[in-house]
Amino acid sequence: MSKERTRSGRPRQPEGVRAIKRGLDVLHEINRSGGIRAGDVARQLELPRPTVYRLLETLEELGYVARSASDDRFRVTRRASSLGDGYDPGVVICQAAAPYLAELSKILVWPVDLSTYENASMVIQETTHSRSPLSIDRGMIGRRLPVLRTSAGRAYLAACAPRERDVIINHLRRIDEADDRPFLEADRLSRMIAETAQRGYAIRNEGEYNPKTASIAVPIVRDEVVFGCISIIWIRSALSLDEAIAEFVAPLRKAAAAIPVEA
Repeated sequence: MSKERTRSGRPRQPEGVRAIKRGLDVLHEINRSGGIRAGDVARQLELPRPTVYRLLETLEELGYVARSASDDRFRVTRRASSLGDGYDPGVVICQAAAPYLAELSKILVWPVDLSTYENASMVIQETTHSRSPLSIDRGMIGRRLPVLRTSAGRAYLAACAPRERDVIINHLRRIDEADDRPFLEADRLSRMIAETAQRGYAIRNEGEYNPKTASIAVPIVRDEVVFGCISIIWIRSALSLDEAIAEFVAPLRKAAAAIPVEA
C-alpha cells in the first residue's frame, strides 16, 4: 500500500507524529522567546490558533510550561530543564511567587514586582502592574532596572553574601554609567548597604531613577541565598514614605518569607 503524500510529494506523517512535532515546535518557541503569548506562537509557527491553544493546554497539563497570571505569557518550567538548557531559575521563582503577588495586589492595590539579579541589572520576572488600578506603567515583565537606583537592587545588594556583593559592585564600576556614579561613592554606598541591612528592607524615595515614584523592596532569602526581591511602587505625591512603610513593609515581609523556594 502506497503512503499518502503531501502536495510537495513527501510522504505524509502520521497524525501522532505531526502532533508531537508541533508540540515540540511550540515548546521550542516558548523556550527561545523567554515568554510568549499563544497568539504570537501561532503567528511565529504559522499554525492555526485552535491547534496552538490545544498544544499549550496539553503542555501546561503535563507541567512543561506555565502561563503568567499577569500577562498571559507562557514560559518553560522546571520540568522542561530535563529537555535541554532552557531552564531559567528566574522562571522557577516567578512560578513560586505568582500566587503570593496576586494576593498582595488585593491587599496593597499599588503594583508589586518580583525581580531577580542578572548581569548588572534587576530583571522583573513577575508583576501586578497590569491588574493594579494605580499603575502608571504596563508591560513590565522582562524590563531591566538599575541596581543602585532601585529599591529591589539595593535590597539585593544588602542581603547577598559579601563576596557576591563585591563582584556586583566591581562590575558596576567597570560599566561606569554616569547616573550610577554618585551612588558608587564609597561612603554613600557603604552607608546605604548598612542601613538597608539593618532595616531589612530597601527604600527609593529621593527621585532617583523615576522622580514621580517611590518604592520599597524586601529580599527573598533562604540559607543566605538571595533568590530575588519583592518591591512595591507608588506615586510619591500620593503617599509619604512613613505611611508607605507602615502599610507595606509587613505584608511584603510576610510574602517573601512564605514563597516556597529552596536554597
